[in-house]
Amino acid sequence: MDEILKQLPQQAKDTEKENKKFFERLKKKPPKHLDTLMVELHEAEFQRTDCLSCANCCKTTGPLFTDKDVERISKHLRMKPQPFIDAYLRIDEDNDYVLQSVPCTFLGADNYCSIYEVRPKACREFPHTDRKKFQQISNLTIKNVAICPAAFNIVEAMKKRLP
Repeated sequence: MDEILKQLPQQAKDTEKENKKFFERLKKKPPKHLDTLMVELHEAEFQRTDCLSCANCCKTTGPLFTDKDVERISKHLRMKPQPFIDAYLRIDEDNDYVLQSVPCTFLGADNYCSIYEVRPKACREFPHTDRKKFQQISNLTIKNVAICPAAFNIVEAMKKRLP
């Protein structure tokens, strides 16, 4: 996995122009079966991909925390929301709650998440490759391809299935 992660940023850069063109076409005229295809590609990839052997998303990026996330996680940690926010979060340039730093505070050395059962919605849905109306998140997907080997593989498979 280390070798794959070492190569991923360059692979993402090498395919970025092609991916942008592909997603522009997809946005203009999404196939009727796109949502079904994305679920199929997502599920097939995650049969092969073990996130615990990677955890690159947790090591390199921080999720957005919604108010519901803050409530749920702070309750789980037996904290009030404001002390949780003060201890772990900051407000970013888009006025969203994000982690104060990465790698994620809740990521263990074994790549397990200490708040997995109550993790933020953004973590539960990452890399967002099985989302409905997938074509609407192309910019996010292009970023995620550089972070997540599974997202990279899903986009490559998608390009083969939707020439």
